[in-house]
Amino acid sequence: MTFKSKTIVITGASRGIGKAIALKLAKEGANIVVAAKSTEENPKLVGTIFSAAKEIEEAGGKALAVQCDIRDEAQIQNVIDKTIETFGGIDALINNASAISLTNTEATEPKRFDLMHSINVRGTFMMSRACIPHLKKSTNAHIITLSPPLNMDMKWFKNHIAYTLSKYNMTMIALGLAAELKQFNIASNALWPRTTIATAAVQNLLGGEALINMSRTPEIVADAAFAILSRLSNSCTGNTFIDEAVLAEAGITNLEKYAVVPGGELFNDLFL
Repeated sequence: MTFKSKTIVITGASRGIGKAIALKLAKEGANIVVAAKSTEENPKLVGTIFSAAKEIEEAGGKALAVQCDIRDEAQIQNVIDKTIETFGGIDALINNASAISLTNTEATEPKRFDLMHSINVRGTFMMSRACIPHLKKSTNAHIITLSPPLNMDMKWFKNHIAYTLSKYNMTMIALGLAAELKQFNIASNALWPRTTIATAAVQNLLGGEALINMSRTPEIVADAAFAILSRLSNSCTGNTFIDEAVLAEAGITNLEKYAVVPGGELFNDLFL
């Protein structure tokens, strides 16, 4: 499967996992649409849509940076319009943008609940919806949503119901789209990391430097996404993939290079 001149829309691609996927595909000559909010540097959130676009082009791809808050359907449509105007089509969508708050019910303010559901659930649904007419025209169309397998163990509900609901809803969207879009040969899959990933969210919201040192780099998720996108869309759909398993199927079993601290202890991600 070649990605030369294929167009991939990635939400939240200004940093972290989204940017890692963008750079992986850029090295293969893909066109990358960086759809994210950040246009100015934030000390705690390094990277903007423009800095990401520069890195993508330096890696060998073509980049289109479009500011987008996926809570706003007008901004979503602007991304689609500019993508079609610039590249002529859409071959894949990566639903990566997400909000997190690991708070219990009493500590979850209405605005925080609404933020997670408007980004994680509504945003994923509406971005997918906007891309579908163009994905139908692709020869190997894929949607990948960064969300976990559906695990009904109550330990994933009791401490942060609101966040769990939002992430599981993302997965249900991915699975529902797989069934709905199979007739059009559009693949839809969920992808989730086995371990925590060294991102700004882990650094700032979850465990700081200690957890970063027990994490893997975003490149492991990028390599897994690349492997999924390389498969035929008419036969690879409706899965809740884990990055390690995807790489194992591709013959990659030595994962040491992805560890932030080689040989160190790794911390399992949520929902696994």
